[in-house]
Amino acid sequence: MSRDAARLTRALERSGGDILAYLERRAGVDDAPDLLGETMVVAWRRVGDLPDGSERARMWLFGIARGTLLNHARGARRRWALADRIRLHVREELSAPAADAGAEVRDAIARLEPDEAEIVRLVHWDGFSLADAAELLGIPASTARGRYQRAKSELRVALRVEAPLA
Repeated sequence: MSRDAARLTRALERSGGDILAYLERRAGVDDAPDLLGETMVVAWRRVGDLPDGSERARMWLFGIARGTLLNHARGARRRWALADRIRLHVREELSAPAADAGAEVRDAIARLEPDEAEIVRLVHWDGFSLADAAELLGIPASTARGRYQRAKSELRVALRVEAPLA
């Protein structure tokens, strides 16, 4: 064992309990042992910087523990911020429209022939292209286009929507 490693081992043996108590008071008893481990890893990586004298070595170890604690706190804040963003996003995604929102359209689609209604639902509700909807239904694309055109015409009449100028 090198001279620096032996000095660090002695410093950790003398101050380890105090550092653990320091971390427990600030991070809690659940996280403190892990933070002590991280502190020890950093100290071993930087063993060449270990100052002479037991009190200076103790202060150096506490400085490393403080840095470890600050990193832990930053990580916790980032995790909470991410969790908040996810909760907000999920809440926006899952918020249901009013019970009667789109009721006229749903009723008009329900009155279509089942094959035409399914094409409309696949294209407009599920986001498929007409070609993909045709493939999904196992029909030729030309058949899907014809059904879709008929459905649009019937929906315009049912919803009293004027046909777009083309």
